Amino acid sequence: MRRALELARKGTGRTRPNPAVGAVVVRRGRIVGEGFTQPAGNAHAEVGAIAAAGEKARGATLYCTLEPCCRTGRTGPCTEAIVSAGIVRLVGGATDPNPGVKGRGFRALRAAGVEVVPHVEEAACRHQIRFFRKHIATGLPFVRLKLATSLDGKIATRSGASHWITGRPARRRVHAWRNEMDAVMVGVGTVLADDPRLNTRIRGGRDPIRVVVDSKLRTPVEAALLKTGKGRVILATTRSASGRREKALVARGAEVLRVASRAGRVDPGSLLRHLGKLGILSVLVEGGAALAASLMRAGCVDELALFQAPVFLGGDGKSMWGSLGIKTPADGIRLGDHEIERVGRDMLHMGRPVGPGRK
Repeated sequence: MRRALELARKGTGRTRPNPAVGAVVVRRGRIVGEGFTQPAGNAHAEVGAIAAAGEKARGATLYCTLEPCCRTGRTGPCTEAIVSAGIVRLVGGATDPNPGVKGRGFRALRAAGVEVVPHVEEAACRHQIRFFRKHIATGLPFVRLKLATSLDGKIATRSGASHWITGRPARRRVHAWRNEMDAVMVGVGTVLADDPRLNTRIRGGRDPIRVVVDSKLRTPVEAALLKTGKGRVILATTRSASGRREKALVARGAEVLRVASRAGRVDPGSLLRHLGKLGILSVLVEGGAALAASLMRAGCVDELALFQAPVFLGGDGKSMWGSLGIKTPADGIRLGDHEIERVGRDMLHMGRPVGPGRK
């Protein structure tokens, strides 16, 4: 199952709207076939592993990180492929959270005479599909908020300079995340200050969908992200934004998405609902302070990833947060499931935001 999890990770960020799953066929103690979920419309992990095993699948055990599907979508039911291949034992990880499958795949296999052993390495398998679980349960993408700060919580100097607070290992980690997540999001202030490309600069990587939260369509038509990268660029704006600006930006290849507003700004909940309807399972938010605070205030952040560099920028530096409206320390946002990792010279804090009004 751990090998199946390794395979599943190869598909992360490339399978939407499906989860990234891994599968291994074992016969007489030896692996005879492996597979992982291919882009939507192509083979699921189980089918790929069975095809790789060929005739050796007959009488074998199939290890799969997620309960096999039992309904026809773009492809046929994996349960039928498993039975037809002569698999006699299925070792499963997580139960599929999709209400149309949940438990039915395991039951269909048992009814066909296949021995089913569920819930093996279940915690790790559930973690692997956390983007899919959030989306299938709520219709919303999983949101990871990334911040890179000094030890005193600053993301830029008083002049706005921020390159580079963190070191190269931290930046490589962020590019790995871009490669794994469906979309990367920034506020227009970050575009105006830094002119980022927001693409993935690692060998063999792929560019995520790039989303700019831009309530007044201030993104320059010559912005680097409109000239580089292969992914889509979505400018999320309000219904009152300039139609003339929209035409100019669309002519440069951008897609303009008008969503509900709150106090004249893009409403984060409305934006995430629209992205979820586009089949986007995961979003990496990279800045800036106003967008980070907006998402945190709205309870939209599932995971916080905070890089801290061993440097101080002083009280006149730019804070990592806009206003959070916190009145007392008891109302403060804390990190649940907090993990700390050294990444080069920097420290990475990762966890789940918890506090009043949060689960």
